[in-house]
Amino acid sequence: MSDPLISIIIPAYNEADAIGDTVDKILRLPLPDFELLVVDDGSTDDTAKAARDAGATVLEHPYNIGNGAAVKTGIRNARGRVVCFLDGDGQHDPNDIPRILKALATHHMAVGARSGSSEQHFHRSLANIVYNHFASFIAEFPIHDLTSGFRAMRTDDARRFVDMFPNGFSYPSTSTLAFIRSGRAVTYLPIETKHRIGKSKIKIIRDGLEFFLIIIKIAMSFSPLRVFLPVASFLFFLGLGRYAYTYFFFGEFTNMSHLLMNSSVIIFMLGLIAEQIASLRLEKGDQLFTVEDRSKYEFLGALGGEFSSAE
Repeated sequence: MSDPLISIIIPAYNEADAIGDTVDKILRLPLPDFELLVVDDGSTDDTAKAARDAGATVLEHPYNIGNGAAVKTGIRNARGRVVCFLDGDGQHDPNDIPRILKALATHHMAVGARSGSSEQHFHRSLANIVYNHFASFIAEFPIHDLTSGFRAMRTDDARRFVDMFPNGFSYPSTSTLAFIRSGRAVTYLPIETKHRIGKSKIKIIRDGLEFFLIIIKIAMSFSPLRVFLPVASFLFFLGLGRYAYTYFFFGEFTNMSHLLMNSSVIIFMLGLIAEQIASLRLEKGDQLFTVEDRSKYEFLGALGGEFSSAE
């Protein structure tokens, strides 16, 4: 039996109330040959049974490892040329899948960016705005929705970065920054989401801090100077300002001014070294579109739905 063209992956944890309906809607989509994988992340309810009864192939973790771990299991078991991820809690509309997949004919990753009319809690919307702006600064690329779990990517690219994905809820952040900083083409398509069915698994403070640390970690891996330079600049101008103040009022150059300015130079030099190391790791040559790339994914261009980018 030949491999499918598309792998649709749903990470799920205690989603028995919603997963069956989500699977049923996906299986009714007018897509070319595809497989539907539900990765049950150690659910304590009937998530696996509901997904299997609805017609999905179910992969099960023996216990709860994390949303990112479920995504990694899906990527490692996917047989399609492209992979598409969405939540199993009813937030994402499966009818958007063809539109997301169609963008992969010309891009390495396509992300469903939640619109202003999407049903989100205020604190999560505010947090996403902060994350998006900070990540855009790090990546030097406009990021419309850093944390959206509704996304598709080419399987070869997904497997290149899969070991970098964390086991928690931060895999969308990691995959976005990894793709952008490695020179891969990323696009955003507007989608609308609904309130999830059931209780959210995300802890605002714990996972919010994890998201922030993941952004810093990826920045250090792909563009460390974007972290080192602001810190070095702050210390340099702080030392320069203190020097100007003490010299003007007391006619002396203090040790603190000297320490701050020297520290800024050291941090800047460390940033340059880290940037050179990061550039050696990127190996950007493999992201270029070749004739083979285009022919391998051209079937996606025939999918239904209008490709309207949010860029």
